[in-house]
Amino acid sequence: MNSSAKASPWWTPSVHADRRPFLIGRNAIQAALRGFFAREDFIEVDTAVLQVSPGNEAHLHAFATEALTTDGQKAPFYLHTSPEFACKKLLAAGEERISCFAHVYRNRERGPLHHPEFTMLEWYRAGESYESLMMDCVRILALATETVKTGKLAYRGAESDPFAGPERISVAEAFERHAGIDLLASVAADGSTDRDHLAAEMKRVGMRLADDDGWADLFSRVLVEKIEPHLGFGRITILDEYPVSEAALARPSARDPRVAERFELYACGVELANGFGELTNAAEQRRRFEIEMAEKARVYGETYPIDEDFLAALSLMPEASGIALGFDRLVMLATGASRIDQVLWAPVAEVGR
Repeated sequence: MNSSAKASPWWTPSVHADRRPFLIGRNAIQAALRGFFAREDFIEVDTAVLQVSPGNEAHLHAFATEALTTDGQKAPFYLHTSPEFACKKLLAAGEERISCFAHVYRNRERGPLHHPEFTMLEWYRAGESYESLMMDCVRILALATETVKTGKLAYRGAESDPFAGPERISVAEAFERHAGIDLLASVAADGSTDRDHLAAEMKRVGMRLADDDGWADLFSRVLVEKIEPHLGFGRITILDEYPVSEAALARPSARDPRVAERFELYACGVELANGFGELTNAAEQRRRFEIEMAEKARVYGETYPIDEDFLAALSLMPEASGIALGFDRLVMLATGASRIDQVLWAPVAEVGR
C-alpha cells in the first residue's frame, strides 16, 4: 500500500468496527467513574464552554470566537482549555466536592496523544489535602482496568500495574536520579530562578540548549528528554513538588517554599493527570498570571485576558485540592488503544493536510 495514501474516514464501517470495542470500553469506564464519584458524595457539575479567558498558561493555545449582543455589538470569547475557573467559582459558591466531565479545546495540538477537542475529568475536594487526590487516582486507574477487564494499563508495548503501590518522587529527586542535575540549586527561596545555573548544569551533563532558552524552556527540555521516559513503567508514578514557577495555580509547599503542591500522574510514560493544592490568594494569582502572559507574549506574540470574575471568586474560595485527568488517555491505556482518535466517538476533522 502506498504510504502516502489517505486513511479511510473514521465513519467507514470497517474502521468503526475496529474502533468500536474501545468506544464501548470508554462508555463503561465513564459510567464506572460516575459511580465512583457518586459513592464519594461528589456532585457532578456542567460548566460553560464559552469563557472570557480560556486560561492563562503561557504554552496553551485556545480557540477564539466572538459573541454578538442583542444589539449586534461584538464581544470576544474563547472555548475553554479547562473547566477549572468555573469549578473554582462553584467552590466559592459553597460546593465542597464536585466532579466534571468537560469537553475542552486546545489549539495547535494533534497527534497520538493529543486532539483539538477532548474530554477532561476534573474533581475538587474542599478542605482536603492534595494527597487525597493521589489516592483517588490510584483507585480510579484500578477501577478503569477492572471495568474493561484488562487489569493493566498499556501503551506501545509498555505496561503499568495500577494495583501495585505507586512510586512517588519529587521533581528534584527525579532530576538528580535521571539527569544528574541539582534542580533546586537554580531556584531561590522566593521562587525566582537562575537560568544560567541550570544551563551550566545541562551543559555539564551533555544536554543541548539554545542561547535564547529561558529557565522554563530548560526545565521542560530536561523533563521531556530525561525524566518522562522513566515514569510509570511497571507501576504508576506520582511526580510531586514542582518548582513554584512551574505551578501557576498551586500553593507553595509548607515544607519548602521553592516548590509547590503540584503533582502529575504518569503511566507507561504518558502523563495522565495534573493535581494541585489550590492557590487561593488573588493577588498572588494575578501576579502569576501576568508572568505567564508576559512569557506568552515573548514567545508567541499574543496574550489572553485575565478573568477578573475568577480572581474575585478566590476571596470566597475555601482551601481545596483539585485535579484534571485526561479521560481519553485513561481510556486509551486501560483498553490498549494506540491513538487517541480510536477512543473518540467522532474525532475532529483534520484540516490543512
